[in-house]
Amino acid sequence: MATEQAQPSLAPVFLKLGGSLITDKRQAETPRLDVLQRLALEIAEVRRQNPALRLVIGHGSGSFGHLHAKRHGTRAGVQTPEQWQGFAATADAAARLNRIVVDALLAAGIPAWSIQPGAIVRCKDGAIVDGSSHAVEQALAQGLIPLLYGDAVLDDVRGGTIASTEEIFEWLAPRLRPRRLILAGEVDGIYTADPQLDPTAKQIAEVTPTTLHAIEAGLGASHGVDVTGGMAAKVAQAVAMVRQQRGLEIIICSGLVAGHIQSGLNDAKQPTNGKVGTRIYGD
Repeated sequence: MATEQAQPSLAPVFLKLGGSLITDKRQAETPRLDVLQRLALEIAEVRRQNPALRLVIGHGSGSFGHLHAKRHGTRAGVQTPEQWQGFAATADAAARLNRIVVDALLAAGIPAWSIQPGAIVRCKDGAIVDGSSHAVEQALAQGLIPLLYGDAVLDDVRGGTIASTEEIFEWLAPRLRPRRLILAGEVDGIYTADPQLDPTAKQIAEVTPTTLHAIEAGLGASHGVDVTGGMAAKVAQAVAMVRQQRGLEIIICSGLVAGHIQSGLNDAKQPTNGKVGTRIYGD
């Protein structure tokens, strides 16, 4: 396995479809079916052009899992019978959205195979500390597209908690050594301020660990319900990942703009002119 992962041509690409992209996070359990269908067709076209692409897809829980998790406080911990009922309801909601995503990908001819994160990872005080990446690796070896998602997981300290898709990808990265991670949401990258609130906000073309501090103040939380921290947490996590893995680049872009995910998935190094989101890479 280590020999295979050392070959750059075989290094996978991670793609996250944000919950705010594939659902309306302001309305309970409302998928954006038209967006999902278009994204699936874009991914299918990239695979047609590059059959050797090894792709791992993850998606957020959006207006499905996040609403239940917030209602029951699942992220903070699960102890009482009522909280465990909420834990189960949160996992069920996340799985319902996952089936919708699977359906869209399969309809586009993508061999998406769903893997329930709550069954393969374990947390300790909110952080993933153990699990098996074997199913993901075997799926890739067979030409499948592993499909993961933010999920309710068991926790040695909190009883139960939420593992976001970014946290699952962060845990998988040292094991699969991806060459690129694409975080596709509503907003086309990182801005000097929240572009939905400030029309003068400017897109930031690239971020490195040394430039993060200068832009942190402008990072806002997610619009709608997000129990896993919003944009600020995602950017900090992305910077930590490029620090840990030499050569990894992370693209934060909008999946609402046709062709942006296709551009992110192609093999060429991404430009740093901000035309497709924001590029994050190591110094």
